[in-house]
Amino acid sequence: MTQRNSSRLFDLMAQGNVFEPGCPSREFLKHLTSSWGVLVLIALGGGTLRFSDLRRRVNGVSERMLAQTLQQLEGDGLVDRRSYPVVPPHVEYTLTALGHEAAQRVEALAEWVEENLPTLIANRDRARALSGER
Repeated sequence: MTQRNSSRLFDLMAQGNVFEPGCPSREFLKHLTSSWGVLVLIALGGGTLRFSDLRRRVNGVSERMLAQTLQQLEGDGLVDRRSYPVVPPHVEYTLTALGHEAAQRVEALAEWVEENLPTLIANRDRARALSGER
């Protein structure tokens, strides 16, 4: 991290301090960086999705966890929920402007992980072998 970026973070910390346990920024960071939060933001970065389509895209998430994640992200102003008065219910989710910004940032982190996956796996395997883990 460059000195310039570091200084910006510390300037922003005057508004809140992510290192302090009671700081609200920790809660938002938790929502954004949870496994499901990251995947939902990236999935919705491709456009509006219905709940069932989003659940299929974020393979492995339970209906309950997806609903909870969407509620958190909606409450944070990152996701917009639109419900249509039809039977059966039709609900769509889309990113807000703030959500698009967040999605771009977490997508960059996910891309970094994908690019470095072989090295990360090798490092983890080496550490496990040294500690005797399987």
